[in-house]
Amino acid sequence: MMKRWLSHVTKILAAAAAGLALAGKATAQDLPELKIGLMATLSGPAAVYGKHMRDGFMLAVKQSNGALGGLPTNVLEVDDKLDPEYALEQATRLIEENGVDLIVGVNFSKVMLAVHDPIVRTKTLFIGTHSGPAPIAGRNCSRYFFSTALQDDQVHETMGRYASLKGYQQVVTIAPDYEAARDAVAAFRRHFKGQIARELFPKLGTTDFSEEFSQVEEIEPDAIYVFMPGGMGVELVKQFHTSGLKGLIPFLSANTVNAVTLPYTSEMAEGLYSAASWAANLDNPANKRFVREFARAYDYAPSVYAAQGYDAGKLIHFALELTGGIKDREALLSAISAAPFESVRGDFRFNSNQFPIQDFYLVEGVRRTSRLYEMEAIARVFDDVGDAYAGSCRM
Repeated sequence: MMKRWLSHVTKILAAAAAGLALAGKATAQDLPELKIGLMATLSGPAAVYGKHMRDGFMLAVKQSNGALGGLPTNVLEVDDKLDPEYALEQATRLIEENGVDLIVGVNFSKVMLAVHDPIVRTKTLFIGTHSGPAPIAGRNCSRYFFSTALQDDQVHETMGRYASLKGYQQVVTIAPDYEAARDAVAAFRRHFKGQIARELFPKLGTTDFSEEFSQVEEIEPDAIYVFMPGGMGVELVKQFHTSGLKGLIPFLSANTVNAVTLPYTSEMAEGLYSAASWAANLDNPANKRFVREFARAYDYAPSVYAAQGYDAGKLIHFALELTGGIKDREALLSAISAAPFESVRGDFRFNSNQFPIQDFYLVEGVRRTSRLYEMEAIARVFDDVGDAYAGSCRM
């Protein structure tokens, strides 16, 4: 990985040489404070996702002794309350009143779509740690936005490809009845070469899936594909377990069975499949350290949301070490684009739209101990893949 960006980094170091020389003469008291606005959903039923992301990011800050890139780091946490209008107000306050150097975070697409354009218009550096809607990966991309996560479609595309590789001819899809969920099903279809036997869109907030499972039983597809995030997904997994279908019809999913929901579904999620760009069992030194130290620091197992937050912290840390500070914005942008860090995912680099080129895996819910369940990567489905929208990005 070092060889891939070495020449690029050499140019960055040359551009920042003067700043580094000055930094070498400075005392710790002379160093400017790095001010970061961290925006996440930290209240309500979806707060668990924001908590994982925040804890992952803050672990990276702790590992740098509270000084990312050697700069004393002040992280201002903002709860976006999963409310786009409120989130935009808070983002504006972070920039105009708090004077943050950069903003990190955002869990959900409706919040990201509300805050992305206003933030990047101010030329504030913005690093997304989960949500990646199509517009910001494509026609509305910005040189001031980087993602340490993925473009939203990619996990659904991964499961579509896996279903095709397995030779499934008929699949029933189940997703809530709202726009982003319909987009998820469309992304699954993009790589699935078989037939969608039926698309089922239960009402948002549904907790009884007996009607959906009755239709699945009637159709007898080769597999079902489920996009059912949050509490709806927990209920669906529980009811699938008791429906008599488990073990008969393969359960493929995205953002339904994961480390966040496993504590609530435990053995009921064993053997159910999902798609992800990260798993706790990925065999690389950075990931082993992350999993070990995250569990030690917070007393719970990390999820992909925590991994994405952690990578954002490491990205900032090593980019700042290259530039010697935050004053030269152009040098910092170049340093970040070089992705000068060891990702917990292993191979990682930025595409032309500044979203990652990375691997995607088939992951499965497995029992580690009588009380611990994890998502384990069992097969690589995509190797070094970018998203479908990078070609529409013009910076």
